[in-house]
Amino acid sequence: MSKKIAVMGAGSWGTALAVLLSHAGHQVAMWDINPAHVSELKENRENRRYLPDVKFEDSLSIAAEPEEAIRGADIVLFSAPAQHFRSALSKAMPYLKPEMVAVNVAKGIEQKTLLRMSQIAKEMLPELRYVVLSGPSHAEEVGRLMPTTVAVAAEELALAEYVQDIFMTDTFRVYTNTDVAGVEFGGALKNIIALGAGISDGMGYGDNAKAALMTRGMTEMSRLGVALGAQEGTFAGLSGMGDLIVTCTSMHSRNRRCGILIGQGVSPEAATKQVGMVVEGMFTAEAAWQLSRKAGVEMPITEAIYNVINGNIDAKKAVSALMTRRRKHEMEDIYIK
Repeated sequence: MSKKIAVMGAGSWGTALAVLLSHAGHQVAMWDINPAHVSELKENRENRRYLPDVKFEDSLSIAAEPEEAIRGADIVLFSAPAQHFRSALSKAMPYLKPEMVAVNVAKGIEQKTLLRMSQIAKEMLPELRYVVLSGPSHAEEVGRLMPTTVAVAAEELALAEYVQDIFMTDTFRVYTNTDVAGVEFGGALKNIIALGAGISDGMGYGDNAKAALMTRGMTEMSRLGVALGAQEGTFAGLSGMGDLIVTCTSMHSRNRRCGILIGQGVSPEAATKQVGMVVEGMFTAEAAWQLSRKAGVEMPITEAIYNVINGNIDAKKAVSALMTRRRKHEMEDIYIK
């Protein structure tokens, strides 16, 4: 079942999926907003900047313009960073046809509007057939065809199953879901906790601290997600707990690497620059903090990380403040209900 797939954005993740899909026999055309980067991709037949040593299949072409990539496509895959998703969709809109399916793989919340990617898509193009793909999936492994499992979510199960059939390979297992909000919140919010895990590592704290941070961080992720329409069970799945585990523990994680540098005393600005790619958690922390205040949801870890990366509090003082909060029942949300 060979399909034509356009990939909008040639960072590490977009490139890894382009390689995966072309290796599976699909015709893939990849475009990027940076003309110099496009030229390098064409010349080198690999993404030396973001995913080195992963060669392109003959069925993976590089497009100079969005129209060239999207023309005749069955799937249009958006892999631009979350803060640029609106711009990427805007550039694609003149060439999108009703029968095309948009698959978004960006993980974040738009800062200015506090919208998830599906909400942006619905605002800009209400009839767009939208699917989100998320889960524990580092580009460095997917691009090298290492075993990976993800979830795809759409409001209509049949649409999620359509994308599942196209993306499924013997190294890339895909599960379906209809909780778009839950899958998007899981993918976005875990980046904040991964920043915190990195800060903890950078400060020299141990496994106990990281385990506590991840566990209570998951509580916060679920708490905000459910308050804003997500299903609680989704956060125990691939886009929640699965993505949280891999992002908090792997050195492939930009968010964790950035956090380690901050924990070692590097300024957030310098740490982000040193990572060399977009660190989504730096943007999502502020958006999640604002959403929590609007929704009246308590998120002390998220608030602490937001304050640390914005220079409002020293990391050690933030840890002390979290450790000395009032005594609570572990299952307080359920216990009080």
